[in-house]
Amino acid sequence: MSTENEGNAVPPAPSAPPVPVDAPAAPAPQAQAGQGPYGPAPHGQGPYGQAPQGQGAAGEAGPAGPGVSSSAPDPSWPPPPPPAGPYGDGGSGGSGPGGWGSSYQQPAPKSGRGRGGLIAGILIAALVAGGVGGGLGYTLAKDNDDNTGSTTVSASTNGGDVKRDPGTVAGVAAKALPSTVTIQAESTSGEGGTGTGFVFDKQGHIVTNNHVVADAVDGGKLSATFPDGKKYDAEVIGNAQGYDVAVIKLKNAPSDLKPLTLGDSDKVAVGDATIAIGAPFGLSDTVTTGIISAKNRPVASSDGSGSQASYMSALQTDASINPGNSGGPLLDGRGNVIGINSAIQSTGNGGFGTGQSGSIGLGFAIPINQAKYVAQELIKNGKPVYAKIGASVSLDDSSGGAQITDEGAGSSAPVEPGGPAAKAGLKPGDVITKLDDRVIDSGPTLIGEIWTHKPGDKVTLTYERDGKERTVDVTLGSRVGD
Repeated sequence: MSTENEGNAVPPAPSAPPVPVDAPAAPAPQAQAGQGPYGPAPHGQGPYGQAPQGQGAAGEAGPAGPGVSSSAPDPSWPPPPPPAGPYGDGGSGGSGPGGWGSSYQQPAPKSGRGRGGLIAGILIAALVAGGVGGGLGYTLAKDNDDNTGSTTVSASTNGGDVKRDPGTVAGVAAKALPSTVTIQAESTSGEGGTGTGFVFDKQGHIVTNNHVVADAVDGGKLSATFPDGKKYDAEVIGNAQGYDVAVIKLKNAPSDLKPLTLGDSDKVAVGDATIAIGAPFGLSDTVTTGIISAKNRPVASSDGSGSQASYMSALQTDASINPGNSGGPLLDGRGNVIGINSAIQSTGNGGFGTGQSGSIGLGFAIPINQAKYVAQELIKNGKPVYAKIGASVSLDDSSGGAQITDEGAGSSAPVEPGGPAAKAGLKPGDVITKLDDRVIDSGPTLIGEIWTHKPGDKVTLTYERDGKERTVDVTLGSRVGD
C-alpha cells in the first residue's frame, strides 16, 4: 500500500516561527469555505460499504511532513478496485490469482436500514498519505511590552511548584514520548512521507502502519527519529497490507530502549480516556487527547491508488488524528498502548495549503491485541498470517450480511474444498449475518471480524439459507502472506 506524495515540494518547517515585521494594518480577505477534494465517495458510498449518514470524506491519518511532496487526491475518487474476482475466502484470499478482490460494481442506493439497526455500513477510510504542500503557516503575535498605552497588569512570576502526577495527561506523555519515533520513508524514486511508530521491544523493533513504510519496502530509504533528535537508519522486517501493520528495525539500535507497555484492547470501554501521539502534518511529537467513542467499528481503508484494501474492526476515538499520525500509539489513561492510529473520517480540505483532509473527531485505531499478534508473526516469519473461513464473499454493501459468491477468486471454487466453510456445510448463496455476537452487514465487515481472530480459533456463524436462519461452528484456517 503506497503513500500518496505528489505535487509541490515542501520546505522544512523552521525551528521557531519568524517574528513578523511591523506593517500597516490591512483588511483581512474573507476566506472562502471550500469543499474537500474527495467528493461524495468514499465518504458516502464506496467500494467497501456505506459511511454513516451525515459523515463526510474519509481520510487516512497517514504520512505527512516536511521534505515530501503532496497534492490533493484526484476528484474522481473512489479508486479503481483490484482487478480480479470477489475477495477470496471471506478474508482468506484464496489460493488462485487475484484473490484480493473483485471488480467493483457500484451498488444501488440503499434505504440506509442495516440489520437490526445496529450497523449502518462499513466506513471507508482512504489512506491519505501525502505531504504538506505550500509549507506550514505560522502566526506569532507581536510583543507589545514597549507599548506605553497598554493596560496589561503584570502578574507574579512565581505561580508555585507544578506537580504532575503519573496519571495526568502530562505525566503519561512525558513517559511515552521518549519511546515514540517519527518515521521518514522514501522510495527509490524519491517519493515518500512521514509517519509515526513506537518501540515494541529492546531489540530495536518499531511497530507502525504498513502504508507508512510501503514506499521503502523495495530498496527505499527508511529512518526513525526520537524526540531527543537522535536519528537511526532502519529496515522493514515485515509488512502486512491486509492488517495495515508493519515492523521495522533500527540499525545500530541504542541499548537503553524502553518499549511501551501494551494494554488489553478487549477490555476497553466506550468513554475511556485516550491519548494519541504522532506527527500530524509533519509536526513531530504531538500529543492529543479524547475518549473511546465506539468499539468494533468496521473500517475498510485504501490509499486511492487502486491497490488492495485493509480491513479492521477498529477502536473509534475523538482524539485529534491527522495525516502523519499513522502508526503512532493510542494510549489509555495509564499510558498503555490500546491501538495503532490508522485512519480518519473527514469532511474536506484540511487547510495549511495542502488539500488534505483533517480531523473532525472521528479517528480509527487497530486494536493492539490484533496488532501485537501480527507484529510477533512479522518478527518471527517476516510474513503475516491471516485467519480464514475458506469462502469467497461479496464486497457489495448489501446491508443484509456477507453473501458467499457463486464464483471464487481467480476461477477458484467459491467454497474451498476441504476448507473450514466446506466442513461446516456452508454453500454459495448463504448469507452470513453474525460471527459470534457481532452483527455482520457486509463482506468487508466479516473480513474485519475474522481478522481479529487467530487461525485455529473456533467461532459461531449465523447464516440464512432459503429464508431460514441457521448456526454452525467453524474452526478458522490460515493463510500466509498478502
